[in-house]
Amino acid sequence: MLREKMDNNNEITINLLLLGKTQCGKSSLGNSLLGSYEFESRIFPQSVTKECRLCKMRIPDFARRMGRELGLRLQVLDTPGIPHSSLNQDEVKKRVRKALSEHFPEGLHMALLVLRADILHCEEDNQHTVKLTEDLLGPNWKYFTAVVFTHAEKLDDMRMTEEKYTNMASKSLCTLLETVHGRSIFRDYPIERPQEERAVLVNQILHFIRQNSYQTLTPI
Repeated sequence: MLREKMDNNNEITINLLLLGKTQCGKSSLGNSLLGSYEFESRIFPQSVTKECRLCKMRIPDFARRMGRELGLRLQVLDTPGIPHSSLNQDEVKKRVRKALSEHFPEGLHMALLVLRADILHCEEDNQHTVKLTEDLLGPNWKYFTAVVFTHAEKLDDMRMTEEKYTNMASKSLCTLLETVHGRSIFRDYPIERPQEERAVLVNQILHFIRQNSYQTLTPI
């Protein structure tokens, strides 16, 4: 089910969902979007995120509409990764579905599918990721999903541009990018100027959301 929602007051609310494998950088990406350390993010031999967690932030005077200042409220939902060190796949799905229903009853603007740019993406992994996303969001997931590549600074070590990386990607990864209509973002780590990065990330995501005319997806 698709909806179109834009607040009638002077604020736009954007609902974002973070999905991806364990240790892919979901929580770190969420912190960058919020501009603060809200989600626990660290290198650890076990999965760090066990519960879905929603965090919010507001950017005042983000834009202008009909001569008035318009604020932007970001609502970011972090989720456990799959495979998980202590939760099976069905438990993770159950928790994510419950969180989506509780926190985003009005619908989801964009799911951010987080992948690491510095590791090999095999066909089985990508098929598993696509199946998980479709199971959670339904058949229209591809219109409301963008791929975020973390650790993109490693491309410099490989003397590779973002364009060259996507052109040389595996067949399954190329298919995934085609399926989401080319919506992709490359994110470096570590970040030296977090406020600048937040502005860039938010604007890139908003570009995708505007292409959807601010429509929302109601997960199944």
